[in-house]
Amino acid sequence: QVQLVESGGGLVQAGGSLRLSCAASGRTYSLYTMGWFRQAPGKERDFVARISTRDFSTSYSDSVKGRFTISRGNAKNTVYLQINNLKPEDTAVYYCNADRPGATYWGQGPQVTVSS
Repeated sequence: QVQLVESGGGLVQAGGSLRLSCAASGRTYSLYTMGWFRQAPGKERDFVARISTRDFSTSYSDSVKGRFTISRGNAKNTVYLQINNLKPEDTAVYYCNADRPGATYWGQGPQVTVSS
């Protein structure tokens, strides 16, 4: 099993910045990727960004490229999501995600609210 604990959500004004953190514990040696999804009110959960735990390559959804940056922390099993130039449409619950062969794990999801 893998446990994911996130932090860093909150209320931010449009144009501001925020950094979300996700710390994994448990069988983390088996993880292939860690990343973030988000779910806005009344919408499906969408992919945001992902980083490989093997080669640290990253991928992003087109809607966040240039504003969001995913990175790996010095603590091996921690990932960050830096969000710049926040927009009201970024308002959502942001879920940390981790994958290994045969299993996917989710965090509880901090709320990010962007006021205009």
